[in-house]
Amino acid sequence: MAEMIKLFVNGVEVEVESGKNLIDALKVVGIEIPHFCYHPALGADGNCRMCLVGIEDGRPPLVPACKTPVAPGMKVQLDTGKIKKIQQDMMEFQLINHPIDCPVCDQAGECTLQDYYMTYDAQDSRMTVPVVSKGKKMDFGCGVVHDQERCVLCARCVRFTRLITKTGELGIVNRSDEARVTTFPGRPLNNRYALNVVDLCPVGAMTSQDFRFKQRAWFLTRDKGICHGCSKGCNIFIDHNREKYKDDIIYRFRPRLNEQVNGYFICDEGRLSYHAENEGRLLAARVDGKDCSVDHAVQAARKALGPKILMLVSPECSIEEMIAIKALADAVGTKLSGYSDGYIKAGDGDGWLIQDDKSANRAGLAKLGIDATKETFNGALNSSDAVISFNNDLFIHDTGSEFRQKLEKMKVIAVSTHNNTLTQNAAIAIPVASYSESSGSVINKDGILQHFGRAVQKNTPLADMTQIAGMLGSPIVTESDIASEMKKVLPSLTEVIPEGGLKLTESEAAHVPA
Repeated sequence: MAEMIKLFVNGVEVEVESGKNLIDALKVVGIEIPHFCYHPALGADGNCRMCLVGIEDGRPPLVPACKTPVAPGMKVQLDTGKIKKIQQDMMEFQLINHPIDCPVCDQAGECTLQDYYMTYDAQDSRMTVPVVSKGKKMDFGCGVVHDQERCVLCARCVRFTRLITKTGELGIVNRSDEARVTTFPGRPLNNRYALNVVDLCPVGAMTSQDFRFKQRAWFLTRDKGICHGCSKGCNIFIDHNREKYKDDIIYRFRPRLNEQVNGYFICDEGRLSYHAENEGRLLAARVDGKDCSVDHAVQAARKALGPKILMLVSPECSIEEMIAIKALADAVGTKLSGYSDGYIKAGDGDGWLIQDDKSANRAGLAKLGIDATKETFNGALNSSDAVISFNNDLFIHDTGSEFRQKLEKMKVIAVSTHNNTLTQNAAIAIPVASYSESSGSVINKDGILQHFGRAVQKNTPLADMTQIAGMLGSPIVTESDIASEMKKVLPSLTEVIPEGGLKLTESEAAHVPA
């Protein structure tokens, strides 16, 4: 438990955590100190001077809040005329050469400069000379587009490439009103986390080529989610919008703070994986190559169920889905495999956020005792007449070639979120909701249990995997049934999984792959 101390803000006593700077400490109690250059993950730079505050009886009386640790009895002044004048002066300084192009700026609606102008300045410009001309629509590489004229020189992007990725592609050149952020000659952004500079930028200077001019920020609905791009399970915001007469579409993923999983950042590959939620989806059920209703396809699949059918579950399925599918396999009396070596790209991980394992819940397979070895799967395949795959793409990343001929001679039933090689050749294909359209829980590589909720609401919703499993005959389909089974598997599970995730006990995480 962190030590708590008391200090005074504008004469009012507040209790804050010791060891933090004024910006972070006071934010916890609902007091915002304006700032541009400071970021918790990048440390204090002290160059914007927007966070200057008064310290009564202090020496010096004015200090940058980002570099000032809290102290017992400290008397902080935020509302004096002198402090307000400093804030107005700094805002005027930032806006001298800033273009007023908010109506066409991607950052409009979530721009710190806009917010601070309305809160701390709201003054008319006194400039009577033309603004300094700077570069526009500059391709920095890795999908980052820079508008120099909007930059407030907070240097967050520069510090990110130096302190976090340690690639150092960005720097600030020149001085005074000629200063600008740019790449070094012949060295564009070239790292797998580059798009984080777009999130770090407090204004519209750094924009994503992928998102640029696609949607206005105030139209987007922001839901919390878990990235399914790899076994790290980074926390994200799913930003989506349903335009009139159209379907609900995801426009971007953004990182969501979780100190014990991904911190403030996500990789570019995971960020752009939202495209797969919009594209290549299996939307219609098929039997023998002909579209049909889901009910008809399920009935056809039920007739094929029996001891000689092999069930294959994906490591992308949630724990709730795995529980329902395992119960179905037990009820039918058939083998269940979690074989999914194709989801592992050896050597692709970087020891930080990007992992070799490109599945979200392989640890869930281990926790439920579902065998995922190649030998067991191959043996079960040889003794089976048919295969029903629950969203397991055997041929992802051009793998599984040794099983193609076997599967071509067997009846294949594919319950899938996407069209893939397996669904294209399946006798029966049944569409299901993807993770952004459903809810569930996953265990990441570090043994952290996390819950994600439904974000996207399609005009024609697809059934989720647990519903399909129930229609096929699984005895465990209700929320209470699944909750009861989860508590058997995870004894430390409380009624609600904490937002930051639940770190499993050492015994519970014993079989979680590293």
